Amino acid sequence: MRWIIRFTLPALLVLPVPSAHAASPIDLTSGFYVNPGSAPATWARTNPGDSRAARVQSSIGSKPIARWFGNDSDIGSAVANYTGAADGQDKLPVLVAYNIPNRDACGGHSGGGAGSAAAYRTWISSFAAGIGTKPAVVIIEPDALAAYDCLTAAQRAEMAGLLLYATEQLKAKAPNTYAYLDGGNPGWVAASTIAYRLNEAGIRNVRGFSVNVSNYYTTSQSATYANSVNGFLGYAAKFVVDTSRNGNGRGDGWCNPAGRRLGVTPQAGGGAEMLLWVKTPGVSDGTCGIAPTTPAGTFNPDLAIRLIDGT
Repeated sequence: MRWIIRFTLPALLVLPVPSAHAASPIDLTSGFYVNPGSAPATWARTNPGDSRAARVQSSIGSKPIARWFGNDSDIGSAVANYTGAADGQDKLPVLVAYNIPNRDACGGHSGGGAGSAAAYRTWISSFAAGIGTKPAVVIIEPDALAAYDCLTAAQRAEMAGLLLYATEQLKAKAPNTYAYLDGGNPGWVAASTIAYRLNEAGIRNVRGFSVNVSNYYTTSQSATYANSVNGFLGYAAKFVVDTSRNGNGRGDGWCNPAGRRLGVTPQAGGGAEMLLWVKTPGVSDGTCGIAPTTPAGTFNPDLAIRLIDGT
């Protein structure tokens, strides 16, 4: 007689896909990278006779500040060189990918971006490849998701697809990077709406999201907003807060308002996964507020001093 033995296998558990597969870039490095070529550091170095130079360098130029990358002619090499310089010092660089078509759709001061969807796909693919296996932090397209209401339906659909592609490229090509889709700020778009847009844009491909980029809300207000977004996302995505100019809170307006102050310097923890200086202190938001003749993206030492003094 031949016996037939059957084994019944237990049902497989279906677990949620983790939001990222990176090794921790924080653990792989010994602190944040200080860019000697940042706008405030460069200004202080090239204006040694200016009475403001030493204060600008001490309070801003010597601190870790994100570097923003736009429509560079050779983005892969630019990113590779920057992250390579940081890696050579065992430091963690923070980069901002800022080149999506129709960027700054609401404010308009920093408009531009890649000339087409195809050009952006090429650009962001090269951006991610430039990082490669080096440790890095990337903020993906500040204001893009929050500015949907200033776009047509076709533009929104295109942007959502491009952001999704960006998250896929960073996940595939930059395994030791923590990437964060930008989620606006507490005073702009409802948390439930941003959560929907983050999901649509592929937040589960990356580490999480950023809040308060280039704005002035306190860290506490920003963390409260981020936690509310997580409630609508349905899981605890990691988030980072831009503290570069939030030392006095928001005040009146978002475009070079008076009375703002530098926030706490970059660190891991502090009420978020990281507190970062994403916006460069002293760089204008546009031709507005207390810098009506300084174009967006231009360093103004008077703006820098006012942030140092809180005036």
